[in-house]
Amino acid sequence: MTSMQTATAKWQAAKPIVFALAIGLVAGPLISNYMGWQVTHATAQAQVRDNVTEQLAMICAARAKADVADTGALDWSARNELAKKWVVTAGAPLADLDVTDACARRLAA
Repeated sequence: MTSMQTATAKWQAAKPIVFALAIGLVAGPLISNYMGWQVTHATAQAQVRDNVTEQLAMICAARAKADVADTGALDWSARNELAKKWVVTAGAPLADLDVTDACARRLAA
């Protein structure tokens, strides 16, 4: 048996494995992304932003409730102004609108 025949025999034995691997490398990420098993960069950033917003809103609501006893009795604009007052952290020039809104919602409850 020549070396060419040996190489051909090895290729014939390995060909199904090589093709299955190539198809898996292409189809695997597409299928897992379609099924929702992958977390994209934008999704991860949005989740982190939502979590940080909720944490800051909890702090804001706690500070505002310490300032005003019954925040549920306030109307929407008064709750919003109270939230704007307490959402500004040290060094932040403006209140984040998402945090302000979440804080005002917490004050209404």
